Amino acid sequence: MDQKTLNAYSAKASEYSHDWLAQPEPTDMYKLLKEYFRPGLETADIGCGNGRDANWLSQNGFKAVGYDSSLELLNLAATLYPQIQFKQAFLPSLSEIQNQFDNLLCETVIMHLPQAQILESLKNLKRLLKKDGVLYLSWRVTEGTDIRHNDGRLYSAFEPSFVLNQFSKSSILHFEDKTSESSGKRVCRLIISGE
Repeated sequence: MDQKTLNAYSAKASEYSHDWLAQPEPTDMYKLLKEYFRPGLETADIGCGNGRDANWLSQNGFKAVGYDSSLELLNLAATLYPQIQFKQAFLPSLSEIQNQFDNLLCETVIMHLPQAQILESLKNLKRLLKKDGVLYLSWRVTEGTDIRHNDGRLYSAFEPSFVLNQFSKSSILHFEDKTSESSGKRVCRLIISGE
């Protein structure tokens, strides 16, 4: 993870958590998860933040566990949703995670990485996915050049093809490039099956 981005999320964990909980529920994403994820099976939320989406997964019949690089966000998640297990893991290597999952969620995380780390992250997300599993991957689109917000968070600029080219066409179940109903930001959503 980009260190300045991690520092920003750690320093303002409570503030970001409050903002995420105050946003409208991401029903557009949840609709896709209901359609493509396999219910009742092992499911990981990579970059789980305050645990909001891991909680939704748990409430909808998935055996959810959340992973994040920020201990401060993980502590908030554990307080908000004590019935779910939360653990620390770092993109791009995700070396802290050795098991594989039937469903993997990585919601608007990879755009916080430098481009070279995005490729390694995709490789390791594929490593965590069972052969017949499903990966939901999304990222906020930044056009032009990379942007670093005043709080330190990095938003890498890259074309959707940069990510799409890392997966075989036969594994792609769904792709969209649209404005998110909950955040109002341009977001790409990709769903693939394990290869």
